[in-house]
Amino acid sequence: MAEQTEHPPSPSSARTLAEALWFPVTLFLGFLFAFAPALHAPQPHHAKVVVAHPAVERRIDSQLQRHHPGGFDVTAVSDGRAARQAVLNRDAVAGFVADRRHPALYVAKANGMSLELALRNVFTEVAARSHKQLKVVDVAPTTSKDQMGSTLVYFGIAWSVPGYILATTLLRAVTFSRRRKLLTIAGVAALFSVVGNLIGAGLGYIPVAAPSAMAISFLLTMAVAASSSGLAPFARQFFPAVGMGLFIVLSIPTSGGVAPAAMLPTFFQHVHAVMPLANAVDALRGVLYFDGAGVLKPVLVLCAWIAGGAALLSLDAWLRSRRATGRYADDEDEVEEPPVDDPASEMPTPTALPVHRHHFGEPIPALVGTVHDSEQQPVRGAAVTVMDTKGRQLVRTTTNEHGEYAAAGLPEGYLRIVVSSVGRNPLVHQKLLQSGAVVRADFALHSRAVEVSQQAH
Repeated sequence: MAEQTEHPPSPSSARTLAEALWFPVTLFLGFLFAFAPALHAPQPHHAKVVVAHPAVERRIDSQLQRHHPGGFDVTAVSDGRAARQAVLNRDAVAGFVADRRHPALYVAKANGMSLELALRNVFTEVAARSHKQLKVVDVAPTTSKDQMGSTLVYFGIAWSVPGYILATTLLRAVTFSRRRKLLTIAGVAALFSVVGNLIGAGLGYIPVAAPSAMAISFLLTMAVAASSSGLAPFARQFFPAVGMGLFIVLSIPTSGGVAPAAMLPTFFQHVHAVMPLANAVDALRGVLYFDGAGVLKPVLVLCAWIAGGAALLSLDAWLRSRRATGRYADDEDEVEEPPVDDPASEMPTPTALPVHRHHFGEPIPALVGTVHDSEQQPVRGAAVTVMDTKGRQLVRTTTNEHGEYAAAGLPEGYLRIVVSSVGRNPLVHQKLLQSGAVVRADFALHSRAVEVSQQAH
């Protein structure tokens, strides 16, 4: 009878399909339920408007609530000068003065042209009911090459999305410690900030490359990259969905580009208030067009994202240390080590590497070594198996003609490296792989014949 070979059960096709499709399906639904509801019909929602003189304010408020319910929150100020100043101070998006001959509306194109047009249309109707022609005054005009008042959003995207991608690519920089990764993020953020502002001012898209604008764009890249780096150890295999959901799906439609914050539905206004991209755009508008008005709050939000990312990184390091202490404190035969995460959910994946001079774009080895015999001659084709402390195989490779081997993408913690070759006794080494380090494990295999001869004597 022919001998039957047992094969391990393979996962069901449904589970395989679910594992392959969950991320694109999640992203698809995210775009549908974020972009479309936020941007399909922009119109004022609780937009703050001031009206000169309390008596006029009551009449205007009544008209706006009747024709645009929920669209405007109206308050009174003393006179036309106070109405204009409220717009410059960013306490309101518009100021209305019901002059007897020519009613005036103070707006700011720097808040977005779509908001300016909506306000112009609404208050033109208000003036027409009194048979008067509205005079519109733009108190914060944008540059001639930014007629839509949305260029800062596109620059903000250029500073935020690469920040998320930077954090993702640094996950595979296994020779970088956490501190070095944060320093790299800070250096790249500073470079992006300076270059972006200089290009924007040089092309006339922003009025000037101000140091304060550079500082805000630096904070934006830092906020996205630092928080992404902090989320990665906790989100694990779900990190791409979490990162893209936060910094693309939710951030872009609520950033104030197509629809300024005052024209977003109420829920998305709340999202706008906490997203790093939206707050950076608000802060940039403040320093470039409003003489610094309204900058403190968004800057504090950006700093909070940076602090949150740093706190998550510290928490991850503390949890690793705590788990390691609890696991090995009572075991005198084991050396205390940080925990090893399941390699199925670790990023990057353990991989065997060919041993040659490193080329740009290739994974950086985390474990290298050589295998020699008792006469210091290289052993070709020796099997090298890397396992975690629970005995799970992480990666398997063989030595080249020079007896060399290498592996990348290994998790932090203690590793057991087992080397074997035909006719020779296997050897096991235990090595500690730390963040930012490359471990070397060399082996000297003795032939079984030599060992038997030594035992006979």
